[in-house]
Amino acid sequence: MFIAKVVGNVVATKKNDTLTGYKLMVIQPMRADLTEDGTQKVAADYVGAGIGEYVLVGSGSSVRVEEQRKSSLIDMAIIGIIDEIVV
Repeated sequence: MFIAKVVGNVVATKKNDTLTGYKLMVIQPMRADLTEDGTQKVAADYVGAGIGEYVLVGSGSSVRVEEQRKSSLIDMAIIGIIDEIVV
């Protein structure tokens, strides 16, 4: 998992059927001190995050554990909204 900030959304009217129903968000990976860390990425939003929120992001097969998601093409997903970070 890693910390990211939601910075935008993606509108894709034509996409693979396994992505239907998922909101796709542009995220900026962040360090624990909330400075940017790397390039922006796209992640499926499982929790209803909004632009400007800090989120937890999972990647790989672990974000497809639920039966309905096993065959999806999702490789990165927002899995939590961060309330506070204490370092």
